[in-house]
Amino acid sequence: MKILLLLLLVLPGAVAGQDWPAKPVRMVVPYAAGGLPDTMTRILGVRLAEAIGQQVVVENRGGAGGISGTEAVAKSAPDGYTLLVADVGQVAINPHLYAKLPYDAQKDLVAVTLLGTTSLFLVAHPGVPAASFNELVALARSRPGQLNYGSSGAGSIHHLATEALKAALKLDIVHVPYKGMGQAAPALLGGQVSFLFSALPAIESHVKAGKLKLLAISTPKRSAQAPDVPTVAELGVPGYDFGPEIGVLAPGGTPPALVAKISAEIAKAVMAPDVSQRFLQLGIEPAGSTPERYGMMIRAAYDRYAQVVKTSGAKAE
Repeated sequence: MKILLLLLLVLPGAVAGQDWPAKPVRMVVPYAAGGLPDTMTRILGVRLAEAIGQQVVVENRGGAGGISGTEAVAKSAPDGYTLLVADVGQVAINPHLYAKLPYDAQKDLVAVTLLGTTSLFLVAHPGVPAASFNELVALARSRPGQLNYGSSGAGSIHHLATEALKAALKLDIVHVPYKGMGQAAPALLGGQVSFLFSALPAIESHVKAGKLKLLAISTPKRSAQAPDVPTVAELGVPGYDFGPEIGVLAPGGTPPALVAKISAEIAKAVMAPDVSQRFLQLGIEPAGSTPERYGMMIRAAYDRYAQVVKTSGAKAE
C-alpha cells in the first residue's frame, strides 16, 4: 500500500516531464494579432511544432494592457501545455504601474526561455532642427517645456525609456501618450510630436524614405540593422539600457524538469537558421536562453523598472 501511494504521488510529475508533449501546446500572446510578440510566436510555432511532433496553437488574448492573457496563463494548469509569450511589460512594468493585479508576476509565472531582444530607436521628425542626439538634447534645453514626445501609452516601455532619458539629462519635455504605436508613429510623421522611441519595423520604411531621422538606440550595443546609429549610453548616459525582452513563461508550479525540457526545445527552435534569420529581419537578436538566465533577466528588469516608474510618476490609465 505504501509503495502504491508513493507511486501515485511521484507518477504525475514524472509523466508530465517524460511524456510532454502528448497533445497540442497553446502559446498565449497577451496582445492583438500583428504585433512583434505575435509575429515572433507564429514564426517560432511552425518550427517548434515540427520538432515536438504536436500542433502549436497561437492564441491572441489581448485586452487590459496584456493583463487578461497573462492572467489566463498564470491560472492555468502547470502541465506545460499552456505557455505565455511576454515582454517586459507583463513581468517587469505592470507590477509597478497597477496597485493590484490578478496575478503575481514573481510567483504565478516561471521563466522558460528568452526568445530575443530588440532595440528601441530614437527617431525625430525631419522638421526638428537637430541632426544628432546631442543636438536634440541641446534643443530641448534651449526650449524648456516646448518639445513633446510620443509613446504607445502611459507606462509603456517607450514612455519609460524617454522618462529615464529625461531624468538622466534633466530635460523639460512633454509626454503625449497614444493608444499604441499604430497611432504614435503617424503622429510623429505628421509633426504632432517631435520625437519618440520605436521598434525598428514601425519606422524603418519612413527612415529610408527620409521622412524620419534616426538619432540613437536604447540598448548598450549597436544594432546590426543600423550599425551607424550610436547608443544612448555611448552618447553620454552611462548604463542606459531599455531593450524590450520577449520570452516564454509557464504557470507557477510547473515542475523544473518539465520547464527545462520545454526550454531546451524552444531554444533549439529559436536558433534554427530559418527562425533566427526571420527574427533578425524583424530587428530581434535571437537568444534561446536557459530558464535560469531568463529568470535573472526578469528580476533585474523588475528592479530597474521599479525605479523608473517611481521617478516618472507613471500610473496605469
